Amino acid sequence: MKKPIFHGLLLSFLFLVTISLISCKDEEENPTGDPTNLTVEVTLPDEGPGVVVIHATADNATEYRLYVGSSTTAAATNTSGHFEYEFPLAGTFQIEVRAYGSSGRYIKDSRQIVLTDEDPITIGEGYTTPLQYDGYQLVWNDEFDGNVLNTQFWSYETGAGGWGNNELQYYRPENTSVDGGVLTIEARKESYSGSAYTSSRLVTRDKKTFTYGRVDIRALLPKGQGIWPALWTLGNNITTVSWPACGEIDIMEMIGGSNREKTVHGTLHWENNGHAQYGQSYTLSSGIFADEYHVFTIIWDETTIKWYVNDVKFNEVDITPGHMTEFHLKQFFIFNVAVGGIWPGNPDATTVFPQQLKVDYIRVFQKN
Repeated sequence: MKKPIFHGLLLSFLFLVTISLISCKDEEENPTGDPTNLTVEVTLPDEGPGVVVIHATADNATEYRLYVGSSTTAAATNTSGHFEYEFPLAGTFQIEVRAYGSSGRYIKDSRQIVLTDEDPITIGEGYTTPLQYDGYQLVWNDEFDGNVLNTQFWSYETGAGGWGNNELQYYRPENTSVDGGVLTIEARKESYSGSAYTSSRLVTRDKKTFTYGRVDIRALLPKGQGIWPALWTLGNNITTVSWPACGEIDIMEMIGGSNREKTVHGTLHWENNGHAQYGQSYTLSSGIFADEYHVFTIIWDETTIKWYVNDVKFNEVDITPGHMTEFHLKQFFIFNVAVGGIWPGNPDATTVFPQQLKVDYIRVFQKN
């Protein structure tokens, strides 16, 4: 009778050992409390900007966080992994989903989403100016016809290094395009040759240079914190006399963000025992300069330079003093979109990329 009792005890012991081994095995599968196997599904709106639905799942996850753009602060946090985030504007955006485990560590999945604008601003919207004026003749223009940049007129300036203003972009030709009668310079958030952003900078140096005349540039401006489009000139002798002795005429500059996209600036820079400058600004009564095309003009003669937006004058400078000889010599044009810098500040989480400067035409008239 004792043998069956011993046998039963042995079986019970083996059963308990087996249960203990199975339990240890389960614990050893993820002894750290780290999450695993993160999957993310992204559903875009049917058209244009709107609500993007993001659903994430992961094993052993106790919390999920959604990050948008370059922000280091989570846009949303929950335990379900389900997010609905509204993007009010078109553009290219970076999102990152993190799944956290009980260990406090996380795994992540980053995605790029592209929301297109279903109602883009057309070349026919906004102010326009004529091809002729009384007392003037058209001496040069670029209407940006065809599908390539006219390199008989324009050259690319390339590279990074801040461009004297702590700017963040790398200038390269790939960010320029011509199509539908419009020149487009596109600022992008992308890593290239050590820079976090790319853009383009075009110049007419040694190709198309002018002294005096009326200049009309019809353009649609970009927007966003840290975006800095400019239509301007420098003296063609800059390589011999340097800046600011060469002179600089800022026909139009705009700095984006902080409710500043309704204002443009017209400024002169010159040498007068050091750097001298003078400028004024023009502010729209409603809307911003990204809403439609506007015409930015200077009328430059032997005595003054005057600035206009849509034929409304907002600045005038007397250039007859002897210390302003720079503005009686040839100047060349520059079109560019900078990203970041001392004046506008850097992009932030609200900045939508890509951003585009679109130019319909540039026309130079001189007196008969």
